[in-house]
Amino acid sequence: MVNFLLQLFLLYSLYTNDQTETVTATVYNAVVEQCNSDPSHTAFMFKLDLKNPYKHRIIAVSRDLLKDFPNKTEVLVSGAGKYDGVWTVRDKMNKRYKKRIDFLVNEDVKFGKWDNVKIKAK
Repeated sequence: MVNFLLQLFLLYSLYTNDQTETVTATVYNAVVEQCNSDPSHTAFMFKLDLKNPYKHRIIAVSRDLLKDFPNKTEVLVSGAGKYDGVWTVRDKMNKRYKKRIDFLVNEDVKFGKWDNVKIKAK
């Protein structure tokens, strides 16, 4: 019941505010192949627990979104299934991406993609 009420609150919050963005969401892992030579730190130098990076509930945002969702912004996410909820911007994506967010997840998760995800600064 609590989860259902949270979902209702998130949907209401996202759809009643003009500051909502629609993005594509994907997942990424804190590994050299997907980050840089130091996967233990985000682009904003946040120190990660590499054993369980998911616990931080971090998203990376594409650079076109940084104006409205700068470092440390808490973001309400809706439309990404089990990843719906509150996440914190602590990383930024490669400049080739637009209108996109990445959920930082543990290494056992290899793929996830959702279109038409709604995000809103909390």
